[in-house]
Amino acid sequence: MSVSLIGAPSAFAQPNHLPEVEVRGPRDATIGSADSASEGAAERESYQARPKLRPGDIVEAVPGVVATQHSGDGKANQYFLRGFNLDHGTDFAVSVDGMPVNMPTHGHGQGYADLNFLIPELVSGVRYRKGPYFADSSDFSLAGSASLDYLSALETPFIEATIGRNDFRRVFAAGSRTVEDQTWLAAIELEGNDGPWAVPERLRKANAVLRYSQGSASRGFSITGMAYQSRWNSTDQVPERLIDAGLLPRYGSLDATDGGNTRRFSLSGKWFDKSATGETQIAAYAIDYRFDLFSNFTYALANPERGDQFEQVDRRRVFGAQAQRTFINRFGGLDGLLSVGAQWRGDRIGEVGLYQTSARERLATVRDDKVSQDLFSVYGQQMVNFSERWRGYVGLRGDALRYDVQGREPVYGPGNSGKGNDSVVSPKAGLAFTVTPANELYLNVGTGFHSNDVRGAAITVDPQSGLPADRVPALVKGRGAELGWRFQPSDRLTLTAALWQLRLDSELVYIGDAGTTEPGRASARRGLEATLRWKLDEAWRFEADAAISRARFRGLAPEGEGNHVDNAVERVLAGGVTYSRGPLTASLRLRYLGPRPLDTTNTIRSRSTTLLNFGARYAVDRNLTLGLDLFNIAGRKGNDIEYYYASCTAGEVASGACGGGIEDRHIHPMEPRTLRLSARYNF
Repeated sequence: MSVSLIGAPSAFAQPNHLPEVEVRGPRDATIGSADSASEGAAERESYQARPKLRPGDIVEAVPGVVATQHSGDGKANQYFLRGFNLDHGTDFAVSVDGMPVNMPTHGHGQGYADLNFLIPELVSGVRYRKGPYFADSSDFSLAGSASLDYLSALETPFIEATIGRNDFRRVFAAGSRTVEDQTWLAAIELEGNDGPWAVPERLRKANAVLRYSQGSASRGFSITGMAYQSRWNSTDQVPERLIDAGLLPRYGSLDATDGGNTRRFSLSGKWFDKSATGETQIAAYAIDYRFDLFSNFTYALANPERGDQFEQVDRRRVFGAQAQRTFINRFGGLDGLLSVGAQWRGDRIGEVGLYQTSARERLATVRDDKVSQDLFSVYGQQMVNFSERWRGYVGLRGDALRYDVQGREPVYGPGNSGKGNDSVVSPKAGLAFTVTPANELYLNVGTGFHSNDVRGAAITVDPQSGLPADRVPALVKGRGAELGWRFQPSDRLTLTAALWQLRLDSELVYIGDAGTTEPGRASARRGLEATLRWKLDEAWRFEADAAISRARFRGLAPEGEGNHVDNAVERVLAGGVTYSRGPLTASLRLRYLGPRPLDTTNTIRSRSTTLLNFGARYAVDRNLTLGLDLFNIAGRKGNDIEYYYASCTAGEVASGACGGGIEDRHIHPMEPRTLRLSARYNF
């Protein structure tokens, strides 16, 4: 019988440490084992061949996901998926080696998911699922989730050096050693980059991984330590009116002191035990995290004399544990598989703050809070094989959030302090019907949730204006459904299609002048997705993804507003071809991000962007491999992000043109044509 209808592997389910297993990585979902049309696994051979400008680009291995950047390579990517501008990760849950990446109650934005600590060469698999249909999916997974696994063993130790345009340089070394059933793996990465910006980015990044694994394919454990630190200058989005008037170069900045620094240390452990009757998995982790970001999105609108720069701070420790037991059972006289699990995550945030600054010097405190929050979760999911052609599952998840906010800003802090709790119960269900050996249909339904910044659940007074503020619920429900189809006549060809919808009780909306996300109106989304994976032969591989989405606020629009969800992605097309034979591997990738509304009335729309990248690797001999990556081959002048809001520059203030602010597009251009060359030496 099938044993996968309990859901795809959980976020902490990893392959064992054996080289012959992990170097290959996971396989994609298949007929007879998949639970939905929109779940799967990107195979290692596919995404490792893709050219990647930044580490976070690896999530574009998830069909329909777009990852861009709008404020420096030390800041989290901007993500788009299923009609969402996900900002830096809201409603898209990401985990790396079993540890959650999204940060609740973050200094910059709710669900902040910074993947810059990721080392792409170590990733063994990218598993993904979309929609709130699976019981083991937790916070931020309404639109989708991606689980990135790390290798525990390498085929050979190596060192690689990369240089590129705009003073890009990177050195990466990694290796592993196995003695009997024990394996040590170590990796270190150093990177610098100035980028195309008029104010050099001066990225300085250091990254390291150390892992110990022991055991067999049926039982084993691993302990992993990671360390990451980065600092950078950033060029934030700028008013398009200045570029059009020739007053600012396309890659120029209006505040040369914007930028930030961050660090992340973690220690995690995993243990698994597999037998003929089931599997047990236990994992735990601890993360020490620091973040400082200086931004200026409105320039001189609020403070003409000193400017509008602000600092966002986050200092926290994150602890967590999770356990899952899966075992074969009988349900109503039918063969089944039962999965039960529990999860706990505790965030101890020593400081989450917002400060008014000038040239990175603090001038005033807007918010300074100490926050403690815990999310406790239990779930169960029962799969049943009704017949040779019908199978299905039902699941139930319960989440309880407990929080304590202590405001330390002397004026409004005491009034914005408070303790509280919230809970949500999320039922799930799915049904699969094998029409023919090559065709399968799926129906999935479920509810899920995303958490809000708990400072918003405790607030009584707006610290910016001093006016009364409305509290928001700590947990917000979403409800989704999906009808899918999978066509798989052989292991070389897979075609999927999914018609989906998602309704949220409260939208998380990006607020440009504060650089944060805030709860908004209820919304509804629906869309159609299709994917193609075709291995023409042993050398050629083709991939194509298409996604069309519609996002609207529900209910009567406030006066002067409409019901379009601003910045909600509407069309995404992506495709690629990979050639691999003998010493040569080459990949050509195309990505199209269509126009989208920039305001709720759909009066102002963004421009579309098309990006074409190429990457190639050539093995000169068994030791030396040369590489070439060419990004934005066509030299298109697209934008990684566009927003529409009011701002004012110092020059506009001086000329009297500012008034209450000038409404305009604010853009962050994507990088121009960029070449990088690399050389890898295997020992």
